Formats: sequence, structure tokens, C-alpha cells
Amino acid sequence: MTLFWLVLFVILALFELATVNLVSIWFSLGALITTFVSLATDNLMLHLAVFTISSILLLLLTKPFVKKMKKRDKIPTNLDMVIGKKGIVTETIEKDGIGEVKVLGKKWSAYSDKEIEENSKVKILSINGVKLKVEEIKESD
Repeated sequence: MTLFWLVLFVILALFELATVNLVSIWFSLGALITTFVSLATDNLMLHLAVFTISSILLLLLTKPFVKKMKKRDKIPTNLDMVIGKKGIVTETIEKDGIGEVKVLGKKWSAYSDKEIEENSKVKILSINGVKLKVEEIKESD
């Protein structure tokens, strides 16, 4: 029976290495723990209990840590780096029409729900294709 648990550990570990998504790591470690238990006893029910309990405990104890480690702040690159930035309207944006905005030294086509006059300050809300959705920033903002 020890050989079974050892082979299961290797298969699950290889599966984990192939996926790299932390899918079977807890079960492979549970199989490893059960391999050591199977050296001491031949009781199949005990093996299954140890495998199940150890896998579940490992999952519950390490999941928050793994989730925290996997959570990374998204670093904006290329297009999405302009979202949230401020710009200047270089060509009046008509309501539901297209105008032009200068953001980070580059000119972009832009649209808004309201008319925004030239030389107004705007905040970039999102990118839709190659157009920026903007809103006017009032002087008090």
C-alpha cells in the first residue's frame, strides 16, 4: 500500500508541476503524509482518513496565504496607463461626439457624456478601442 501512496504523490506532484495553478498540491502533500502513515499500518480506512483530513487541512491552512501571495497589484502598461490620468482637451468634445485630448504628451481621440470645451481639464475614465472616455474636472477637484 505504501507504493500506491508514493505513486499517487508523484502523479499528483507532476500534475501540479504541469498546471502550476495550485490545483493538486494539497492532495499530493496529503498522499505524501499518507505514505509515511502506511509504513506504520496497513489499515486502509486509516489511510483514507489521513489522506482526506491532511489534504483538507493543508488546503484550509494554506489557501489564505497562497491567495495573498498570488494577489499582485496590476501594473498598468501601454494603453491602460492613461486610465485615471488627467489631460487637456485640445479639440472640443461634443456631447456624444468625438474630440481630442492630450494625455502624457500624446493626443488621443476622446468622447464624453457632456460637451467639454477646448483647454478644459479632464480625467480619463476608460478606453474603448482607441478612444478615451473622459469627464471634465472642475477647478475645485
